[in-house]
Amino acid sequence: MIKYYEKIGPQLSSKENLEQCVWINVEPDTPLNEIEELANRLEIPLDFLTDSLDINERSRYEREDNDLLILINTPYLNDSENESEAIYITIPIGIVLTTNHIVTISPRENPVVNKFLEGRVKNFNPQDRKLFVLQILEENVKGFLQSLNKLNLRRNLIEQELYNSSRNAELQQLLRIEKSLVYFVTALSTNELLKMKMKRSDILRVRDLEFHSDLFEDLIIDNSQALEMSNVYTNILSGTMEAYASIVSNNLNVFIQRLTIITIILMVPTLVASFYGMNLKHLPFNDSKFAFPTIILISLVLGMLLIWFFVRKRKV
Repeated sequence: MIKYYEKIGPQLSSKENLEQCVWINVEPDTPLNEIEELANRLEIPLDFLTDSLDINERSRYEREDNDLLILINTPYLNDSENESEAIYITIPIGIVLTTNHIVTISPRENPVVNKFLEGRVKNFNPQDRKLFVLQILEENVKGFLQSLNKLNLRRNLIEQELYNSSRNAELQQLLRIEKSLVYFVTALSTNELLKMKMKRSDILRVRDLEFHSDLFEDLIIDNSQALEMSNVYTNILSGTMEAYASIVSNNLNVFIQRLTIITIILMVPTLVASFYGMNLKHLPFNDSKFAFPTIILISLVLGMLLIWFFVRKRKV
């Protein structure tokens, strides 16, 4: 479905047709024929809209006459039920600037656009299309920072569980986080290159607008910060996964060692008892009425001696 919006005062109003609106939002799962019709009515290349629906599309901008496509990648909470998939992936957001309209399109419903639709962005006005684009870029960077903080918190919780765990589930969760960070590093790197290129070419023509120019500078700094955080978290995770794998292996070795010691302690009394289970004559205490308690006592003494030995050697 394609929706048309215009902001009147503090409220974002939904409009019925193209002529009454400034902002056009193409929602996910919009039929291709409706997208083609919109492209024809706006007189923009169809690729501007269809490229934004490719989940693997890289960040870039394109200009065609007076129309401009800006495509950025944004974090998206993966809804796949496959436990081997990354927790977060990245999806593109297409921003198309025409003479009179601004179009946003994405292959999935994403929180960046939803913030504007729900009125959670201050001083948002689609009539100021340059500021609108910068605000989309700003909210996108904030989304990366928030997702990074959630991933880092999740990593810390998993690490705490991993100290006393010998299961592979925690390592699999860390692997999912590592995959998410790979997506983030790739997306933030291409987003940074895009913003640097946009600033250098002044594609939005904001160089002479002090507020817009300062906001653009802040966006580049915040993106660099998010990229640095992603690299740091990736390095930490890569460096610690091997260590925690060793911890899991060590925990398992300790557990097996304790089982082996218990087996040895039980084996010696069992060996003594098995001798007296043989159908042989002339065994010690064979004719004694205290044979059974004597054998039990010898078995217990031997068992206690073994326990004392292992405790002294600090094996248990």
